[in-house]
Amino acid sequence: MFSMPGHTEWLVILVIALLIFGKRLPEIARSIGRSLTEFKKGVNEAKESTDDVVSDVKQIKTDVVNDAKQASGLNDADSTR
Repeated sequence: MFSMPGHTEWLVILVIALLIFGKRLPEIARSIGRSLTEFKKGVNEAKESTDDVVSDVKQIKTDVVNDAKQASGLNDADSTR
């Protein structure tokens, strides 16, 4: 089947890219770099948001468990038996 290009194939791809894009290649590389930076920022923001939601859910769970224990008359000493 297909495999990753070898050294010779990468060299041919690089030469073709230089011939096609020439002087615009640095501009294209900068644009790709900026795009990757923005993508990474978005991924980090999504991860932070997810972590915040998970933390909130854990806190709510703890609060509900504590409220349920208080409502049923249990305390920490009773729950360890």
